[in-house]
Amino acid sequence: MSRPSRWSSLSRPRLSRPRTSGLLAGAAGVLALAVAWESYKALMPDDGWMLGEVRVLPRTTDVAMPHLWDMFARAAEPLTSAPDSPPLWFATLQGAGFTLGVSAVGWVAGVVFGLLVAVLMARFVPARAGLLPWVVLSQTVPLIAIAPLVKRWGAQLEVGTFDWQDWMSVAVIASYLAFFPVSVGALRGFTSPDASADGVRLDLFRAYGVGWWTTFWRLRAPSSVPYLLPALRLAAANAVVGTVVAEVSTGLRGGLGRMIVEFGASASADPAKQWSPIAGAVLVGLAATGLVALVALGLRRYRVEETA
Repeated sequence: MSRPSRWSSLSRPRLSRPRTSGLLAGAAGVLALAVAWESYKALMPDDGWMLGEVRVLPRTTDVAMPHLWDMFARAAEPLTSAPDSPPLWFATLQGAGFTLGVSAVGWVAGVVFGLLVAVLMARFVPARAGLLPWVVLSQTVPLIAIAPLVKRWGAQLEVGTFDWQDWMSVAVIASYLAFFPVSVGALRGFTSPDASADGVRLDLFRAYGVGWWTTFWRLRAPSSVPYLLPALRLAAANAVVGTVVAEVSTGLRGGLGRMIVEFGASASADPAKQWSPIAGAVLVGLAATGLVALVALGLRRYRVEETA
């Protein structure tokens, strides 16, 4: 019977230690943010800090900055005064689930479209020269301007018995933001063998007359993973932001965006209530990042080192 290698016994602690330190660092960051919130509220004046006629730092009144314990207490109370009203935290989780679902659809669509654009630009140099500037310029258009247009175009779409839903317009807007980092990151990864150590392998592929698509699947695609994973995380964050903003612009009900607007209208009477959907949006962002981490686990064999 062969004895286990001494390296195998050391491999597990080495892998678990970074994860534990990462969790501790995340918890410490949340605690530091809470301490900073309460410290600012305790030390700064109610009107904030003014520089001439301009308010540089925000107010610290209970309407503008409720105490954290007031937010938690309000989240445990009913959403409204109706007898069958659910707790605020439950309504927030429902809205977060709706927003997360739409964000996931937009993220998948954006990733697929971004990868297709990146493959096209990597395959044809003229396409790269013609498309890349438009890919960059596409992100300069404000969402608040195109969201109503996308909703209107979707409502006019008629394909047999297909009925365009409002949430589909929000998903399209989310994919609009998600595709950009994927297309740029994937393009950088697909072309990385041209200017790295993999260039020797690339020359070998060319010397043996290997076709472009075989080279792509065997060399370029695996080499793009360290560049693609950060792009997928950024795309997930963009999809969440695009979904929340599009929910506000299109008036889509059921998600966190509409809840933020509705609760913000009554902020003076119930200031702690409006912070629950904001916290829900943070949870959606964390959940989206966690889903991308699952994708990264499936690609860990190619994950030598991520490149931002």
